[in-house]
Amino acid sequence: MRWKSGFVFAFMFAGAVPAVAQDSAPKTLDQLAPEIDALFARFQTDQHVPGVVYGVVKDGKLAYVKGIGVQNIADKRAVTPDSLFRIASMTKAFTALSILKLRDDGKLRLDDLAEQYVPEMKGWTYPTTDSPRIRVRDLLHHVGGLVTDDPWGDRQQILPQDEFTKMIAAGVPFSRAPQSSHEYSNFGYALLGRIVANASGMPYRDYVRRTILIPLGMGASGFDSPNAPKARYALGYRWENERWSPEPEMADGAFNAMGGLQVSANDYAKWVAFLLSAWPARDDPDTGPVKRSTVREIAQGLNFVTVANRIGASGAMACKQAAAYGMGWRVAQDCDLGLTLAHGGGYPGYGSHVMLMPDHGVGVFALSNRTYAGPAGPAWDTAVLMDKAGLLEARSVPVSPAVADAYAAVRAAYAAGDLGPLQGKLAMNFLLDRSADNWKAELAKLKAEVGACPTDEPLAPMGAMSTAFRLNCEKGKLDGILLLAPTTPATIQALRLRVVPPDAQ
Repeated sequence: MRWKSGFVFAFMFAGAVPAVAQDSAPKTLDQLAPEIDALFARFQTDQHVPGVVYGVVKDGKLAYVKGIGVQNIADKRAVTPDSLFRIASMTKAFTALSILKLRDDGKLRLDDLAEQYVPEMKGWTYPTTDSPRIRVRDLLHHVGGLVTDDPWGDRQQILPQDEFTKMIAAGVPFSRAPQSSHEYSNFGYALLGRIVANASGMPYRDYVRRTILIPLGMGASGFDSPNAPKARYALGYRWENERWSPEPEMADGAFNAMGGLQVSANDYAKWVAFLLSAWPARDDPDTGPVKRSTVREIAQGLNFVTVANRIGASGAMACKQAAAYGMGWRVAQDCDLGLTLAHGGGYPGYGSHVMLMPDHGVGVFALSNRTYAGPAGPAWDTAVLMDKAGLLEARSVPVSPAVADAYAAVRAAYAAGDLGPLQGKLAMNFLLDRSADNWKAELAKLKAEVGACPTDEPLAPMGAMSTAFRLNCEKGKLDGILLLAPTTPATIQALRLRVVPPDAQ
């Protein structure tokens, strides 16, 4: 969309116009279920996966869940929402939130050196003399300079803690200087697990269980997978030589913080619902095991941004994303879905994926029991199906009194054909940027083109200090952007108006 002025303000908010109503009524999730089921059935067949369970969390609850296939090819026990799957790297989100919780409790700071909590790191030799030493924050965002270690890291799950201590003390070969670029590291998240343990005074698995799993009612979830109830255990397989072979059942070990958690769909949905409940910021009682404001920090990337196609068939050609790694999450702005947080899990015997859409209160996840069979494609395609069906409703931003007052004055100014109704409401820059006479001429030109504008559509606030708006006029429509200045009382720093082309109305 191009505004009459070439000012950058117009570019920044070009897409922020009131939404156009859909031509047809939205489908329900139940009506969409056959299409979702077809996506995952195709994935199961194409990827030779014994069993899959997938779910949609919406409005704080598990709105749809289904299991297909088997937990174990020997006894053919069917997958259910209570079947237990290892989620591999989706564990990292629990580790990241544990670090943030310890920060909230004053047990550590994100900018502390990691070696403060893992003394064996103090002897590490860095790649250059000007390399910064690794901070806790660097490990969270995978910018510690450590080499990408898939699949090596996946096989370290069972490493005993004392052997991990020796490994840390021996030092590591760096891939690059810390803080210079993003490079995914399972080793780095294993170090975070050690930091959780040393800062909290208890084993990592116990801290996660006491701080997150138990408070959220995730009683079936844990890290001691081989001793989980066999009736619910989804055994992990690899597909090799045109047949399935069981993968070794790995016991809990020193790399558990990077990928060791086991969950059911019913349990994992509680985690997803808890995370989504952190948006938007509000005044409600904050009753979660971790503060809402802290949860929202996971969406803060560390500015090593990439551009990639959206995952899944729907994004292969049409949709680009700007993405960065947050805290245990890949954070992206999607061309259709808006803010997304996602993470996959690949592991010997398992593949999983989760994606959250915080602006809509919706999450999609899927768990499978075949090595590295990540169901990312059908998960993202499910989200796009929901979007096209009208099931992703954007949370409305309330209209602040300051915006409402300024908007009423703007309406009056347009009706009067001059800035008289805005007297006393303009920031000091407003008439310096465009004179009152020029504004009067512009308003006259717009009124000659579209006439009076007796009605309007609901405001589309972009925060408490700005809004997009649309006026319904006698001979067309008028779009506008109103931006207030950071003053008390609030004043208008910018106003942009443009006639909506007939083909865009």
